[in-house]
Amino acid sequence: MNYKMEYRINASQLRKYAAVLKAGDRVVLSGKVYTSRDAAHKRIAAAIENGDKPPYELNNAVIYYAGPTPAPNGLAVGSCGPTTSGRMDTFAPLLLDKGVVAMIGKGERNDEVCDAIIRNKAVYLCAIGGAGALASKCITSCRVIAYDDLGCESVKELEFNDFPLTVAIDCHGGNVFKR
Repeated sequence: MNYKMEYRINASQLRKYAAVLKAGDRVVLSGKVYTSRDAAHKRIAAAIENGDKPPYELNNAVIYYAGPTPAPNGLAVGSCGPTTSGRMDTFAPLLLDKGVVAMIGKGERNDEVCDAIIRNKAVYLCAIGGAGALASKCITSCRVIAYDDLGCESVKELEFNDFPLTVAIDCHGGNVFKR
């Protein structure tokens, strides 16, 4: 694939870069990212609705839709590929409205999520599906921070190091799935 542009970005800088990223750009991401999948999203949404604090600061957060498997010797995580993002579409607009700057997953998003990405000047990044073992080599640390009872779907704080991604939906309405 020919990328329009390539950016090396730390997750803490994504808010600044979101306005310049375009659908089709490549992002090599480093920094702190949180895993959340279906069950965790449901609990986070309930916490917000109940006025409780979510398990991590949502403002400027980057969420990776993944459930890392246990780590083999010498690695921070086992396989850690993206899950289908559409399963989180019910919750994504709320989290974007609460300050989430980026979501990482695979596959298309519904119109409400696309509108929330634009409204909140955020970005949706896609990781390569089926390459979870390779992706794990770009993760240098992993710690469970919430919902340990969910096993591999617990909320984890990951540290990315040069994790390759593609901008799938940008904050200007660009969308690689609608070309």
